[in-house]
Amino acid sequence: MTGERLLLKAIRGEAVERRPLWIMRQAGRYLPEYRELRRSYPFKAVAQSPELAARVTLMPMARFPLDAAIVFADIMSPLPALGVEFDFDPGPVVEKPIRDRAGVDALTPPDPARLGPEVLAALRQTRDALPAETALLGFCGAPWTLAAYLVEGRGRKDFPKLRAFAAAEPKLLEILLRKLSGAMATYLVSQARAGADAVQVFDSWAGLLSLADWERLIRPHLEMLLQTVGEAGVPRILFLQNAPHLLDAYAGLPAEVLAVDWRVDIAEVQRRYPSRAVQGNIDPAVLLGGAAPTRAAAVALLQQVRPEGHIVNLGHGILPQTPLESVSALVDAVHEEQAT
Repeated sequence: MTGERLLLKAIRGEAVERRPLWIMRQAGRYLPEYRELRRSYPFKAVAQSPELAARVTLMPMARFPLDAAIVFADIMSPLPALGVEFDFDPGPVVEKPIRDRAGVDALTPPDPARLGPEVLAALRQTRDALPAETALLGFCGAPWTLAAYLVEGRGRKDFPKLRAFAAAEPKLLEILLRKLSGAMATYLVSQARAGADAVQVFDSWAGLLSLADWERLIRPHLEMLLQTVGEAGVPRILFLQNAPHLLDAYAGLPAEVLAVDWRVDIAEVQRRYPSRAVQGNIDPAVLLGGAAPTRAAAVALLQQVRPEGHIVNLGHGILPQTPLESVSALVDAVHEEQAT
């Protein structure tokens, strides 16, 4: 392929010679070369090293003809700039969870230069190594998803302390989300300046809330983040996990691409919001079944969704046990559509 990056054409809804494909969490745990690297380095060390992070970002690109690389980092990577200390076990564990005004007030106004500098360096190194036709993606955690770990202290089923905090201290939650939204907007714009062609906002825990609570507590902050990034000219992909009840609400937010999980009828999303590109949405568990069911799911998706404005992806991150032949089958199905 020559000319402009396929992913960017799809984001704008233009006619494409083939649908672009990338895979959430494609740089990491299902790859044997990544697992080999992790024998020598813990996750945090890889994420904090621009050289190692760039190497991991490029690993899937060496195996598969994917149309975008997404920088290897964690949603927590920019938070030390706000004064947050954390580790991984295996997910994020916050040293001092935020449960009161003192905790919210302790979040320092971030110096933009300190918001994930290792991530920005990894983006620059990756862009230098990627072919010109391959897009590069940056990302961040949405304010609510970051708050989930900051308040709960670590990942827990349904985040009960977070939901209790939202009910008991809505004004404190508003201040927390405002601080996180401003920091993440700055962080995403910095990623674009470091070489990212587009950015994805992951709201993994949006589905915890009712529509009414989401509208009241979350929407203003997510909208501000996306608006700020858009004003900087950066294409935006918005992904909400396990939140079909919020679809019509978040479809009104300013993002070029609506990314959905496997619980949502993506063809219906495309019909209802024809001005938006869509991304997704094969169930990652399907790939555990091997090449045949993966190919069948991919073909079914391609038949249901028109190619203009469709970025093929999974409905969430690829699972660690995924066979490599399943990824190959997915790639082949997408590429073979071009020849038919």
